[in-house]
Amino acid sequence: MKLIVIGHGMVGHKFLETLFAEAKQDAHFHVTVLCEEPRPAYDRVHLSSFFSGTTADQLSLVAPGFFEQHAGQVDLKLNAQAVAVDRDAKTVTLADGAVLSYDKLVFATGSYPFVPPVPGKERNDIFVYRTIEDLEKMTECGARSKSGVVVGGGLLGLECAKALRDMHLDTHVVEFAPRLMAVQVDDLGGRVLRRKIEELGVNVHTQKNTLQIVAGESATHRMEFADGSFLEADMIVFSAGIRPRDELAKASGLALGPRGGIAIDDACLASDPHIYAIGECASWGGQTFGLVAPGYEMARIVARALIGQEAAFAGADMSTKLKLMGVDVASIGDAHGNTPGSRSFQFTDERKQVYKKIVVSDCGKKLLGAVLIGDAAEYGSLLQMMLNDMELPESPEFLILPQLEGGARPALGVDALPASAQVCSCNAVTKGVIADAVLGGACDIGAIKSCTNAGTSCGGCVPLVTQIMKSEMAKAGMAVNNHLCEHFPYSRQELHHLIRVGGIKSFAELLHKHGTGLGCDICKPVAANILASTWNDFVLKPQHASLQDSNDYFLGNIQKDGTYSVVPRMPGGEVTPDGLIAVGAVAKKYGLYTKITGGQRVDLFGARVDQLPAIWEELIAAGFESGHAYGKSLRTVKSCVGSTWCRYGVGDSVGFAIALENRYKGLRAPHKIKFGVSGCTRECAEAQGKDVGLIATEKGWNLYVCGNGGMKPRHAELIASDLDEAAVVKLVDRFLMFYVRTADRLQRTSTWRENLEGGLDYLKQVVVDDRLGIAAELEADMQRVVDTYADEWKNAVEDPAVRQRFRSFVNTEGTDDNVVFMAERGQIRPATIEERRRTIPIAVA
Repeated sequence: MKLIVIGHGMVGHKFLETLFAEAKQDAHFHVTVLCEEPRPAYDRVHLSSFFSGTTADQLSLVAPGFFEQHAGQVDLKLNAQAVAVDRDAKTVTLADGAVLSYDKLVFATGSYPFVPPVPGKERNDIFVYRTIEDLEKMTECGARSKSGVVVGGGLLGLECAKALRDMHLDTHVVEFAPRLMAVQVDDLGGRVLRRKIEELGVNVHTQKNTLQIVAGESATHRMEFADGSFLEADMIVFSAGIRPRDELAKASGLALGPRGGIAIDDACLASDPHIYAIGECASWGGQTFGLVAPGYEMARIVARALIGQEAAFAGADMSTKLKLMGVDVASIGDAHGNTPGSRSFQFTDERKQVYKKIVVSDCGKKLLGAVLIGDAAEYGSLLQMMLNDMELPESPEFLILPQLEGGARPALGVDALPASAQVCSCNAVTKGVIADAVLGGACDIGAIKSCTNAGTSCGGCVPLVTQIMKSEMAKAGMAVNNHLCEHFPYSRQELHHLIRVGGIKSFAELLHKHGTGLGCDICKPVAANILASTWNDFVLKPQHASLQDSNDYFLGNIQKDGTYSVVPRMPGGEVTPDGLIAVGAVAKKYGLYTKITGGQRVDLFGARVDQLPAIWEELIAAGFESGHAYGKSLRTVKSCVGSTWCRYGVGDSVGFAIALENRYKGLRAPHKIKFGVSGCTRECAEAQGKDVGLIATEKGWNLYVCGNGGMKPRHAELIASDLDEAAVVKLVDRFLMFYVRTADRLQRTSTWRENLEGGLDYLKQVVVDDRLGIAAELEADMQRVVDTYADEWKNAVEDPAVRQRFRSFVNTEGTDDNVVFMAERGQIRPATIEERRRTIPIAVA
């Protein structure tokens, strides 16, 4: 079957994903995808993050290798505009004259930004907010502007206002209606929302009808309003709503909806049985849908129809929960109380700027809608009550009233939800799917996300998903606990607390006070790690040495042949010529294999255990110390050359990287940690792929956290921007110590972040805003680690008892004859088993 998909946005790509995920292996499809833009599908929901450092590649929705995996089945054409559809001939004509035939055609053309017919709208430096190309033009204009105006106070308008504010412009929002987000919130909610937005530095102008745009006196433009007032700004962005892209369908004779959009039935079929329409270009029951979740559902229905499965579109819930410029905003169902006989309960706290309203049926037993501004904690429960037609408690007003001391707010028990309850509307994940995933072995939120996709889009459902997961685990008889092992009925976080508060200094003391038995290979290294990060004792002290794993015990990474690698610390990747000569001399003397690591260090491979102290001594004499490449600790701080050498550099990335590495080099953590420091937004140090990343801008440093490579790469997220170096150090101190205190065993910062129910917002509140009131304590803990730092290699070679451990055999000074090497590219490598049998090795270590 030959399919043509016109449009490759979020909904168009969801169609492709569903089609190839659910089609049988022998299904014969050839899909041609026509994409007007120069790049494949990307995330428009989070488009504003482009202005805070997220790249176009990071916004991409196309999994690496997707089109390569389906080569021969999918042909993606970029910069390809469809200009005509001949329904009789079943062909699509492109702007370049090419004519393509189809058996089935899918319109996924989306929408276009509505620009009111205002005289002057064609002036330079006036934009729409829709594509990455639009954002690139806005970025260029923003660099030479001082002020900006967004025309439109809806969802997209406020997102756009955030973008202008992120560019440090004096930002204004102009709205024709009497309140912001007029579709989603009522008058009282709009008043609270306006006050919160204005407190964030955005000027709000409502009930403004723009008559014309002319040249300004103090800025590039002047907007003249019908009430006689005016507003001047250097940049204007129209974000006044969207209209369906239906012009091509209209020209082909397809029926349209009463308000535009391609008319479709429950199967998403247009008025031609060979043509479908999905997403914002489609009109179902006279209604178009501007949210991504209904578009995704349409995409799934059409994909399943094409592979022979029956499905029907039954409309969509337009409830939404967003965080606009840091302000929680949620709207559920009939938020305005338009249902005949409906009644509402409202709560307003003008001091905290919180507004909540629920709309209930005339009998008071069913929830019809809700509005939440400033605090949307109840969104998940209220949404499920409405979607599943659940009976309300006797006093429904307590669902939104603050919890009184000693009293409990009525809550939705997840057991009351039917298996068919849709928990994640973005990805159509039901409670039943989550329950099946738990039975299949997914027992943490990260695993649930991976196998069901729940919570991977907007993230608003994560708290409810977590509750369902734990409930289903309990039903299945699974242990819903976070015990470290059989010897300690505590999580790693709880053990950390017990050690720190109780002043416990050894594993024996910990076991005596809080554990049972003798300990195991799980709890011993964890306890050793916590003791090291809390008290910063030398890890090979007698009371600690037996707890360590092989790498920590020998202060080096053990390799496949039983030898060890040695990585001297080179802070920030900087090393003098004399230092390089010294490293080379050591490698040559001991016959070691040398390689530059991905973290800008020199790794020396092939050292026998008995050689380690001598190698360390020579490196220490040359000014080096342990690089902690073996520990669950700070490994490297990667840097570019920055403003010192690079013509693009705006920050001293090398100097700052060295300072950061020297500060945090002794810190033990639940998992290894890597930093990156880039001197400009060209990002040569790959800072956004690190646990802690810094990127220099003209206004200071942008701080990113919780990124990593590995089996599941994750981009770091911006947590604070425009920081001086002192502010960076303060926030990194807090972030690292909070991670050390609260992460699970062997949990990377990325996984830890994924499992924080409050997500990035909660992390910001703790680290940046000090919501828990522990910032000073975290900083003091870090300073204690910094002040007590000692080089572990130096401690090892200077302590005779420790040095005595570094022997191949306990009862002889001999070496291990099984360690043999072969020559390759002028260096050595471990010999394979077959090579040992048939050749004479070049060296016996």
